[in-house]
Amino acid sequence: MLERLFPRRAPAPKPLPQPNAQLALGALLVRVALANRQYVAAEVAQIDRVLATTFSLKPLDAAKLRAECEALERHAPGTSEFAQILREEVPYAERKSLGDAMWAVALADGRRDDAEEAQLVEIEAALGLSGEDIVAARKNALGALNARDQL
Repeated sequence: MLERLFPRRAPAPKPLPQPNAQLALGALLVRVALANRQYVAAEVAQIDRVLATTFSLKPLDAAKLRAECEALERHAPGTSEFAQILREEVPYAERKSLGDAMWAVALADGRRDDAEEAQLVEIEAALGLSGEDIVAARKNALGALNARDQL
């Protein structure tokens, strides 16, 4: 009866961390994977691999970072704000490699998806990648997917 009169309040949500390059990249990778409203294990594993490789993290640390990025992606600013952080902190050649990594996440489930591809092109443009580099990344990723399908 007392609980009806004095219901317990849910604890205040933990404040989101201030985005840095790691969190911005992770959030964008999650955003790409979620673009088609499906978030499959292959995409999660690919995000973990990208984070581990890019930032020299152990697998468990990469998974923890991804979990933090998932929360940030849900409640954080738009793509342009994350891309701005990366444009300021990451040289162009590395941003180009990040574009390739995002394609690997989008195609990790072995399927092309228009929503994921549209999200990717938006992110790549926001990262300041040239049209030529965007087309090349797409072509390379789709070529790798086709080669994988023929195995």
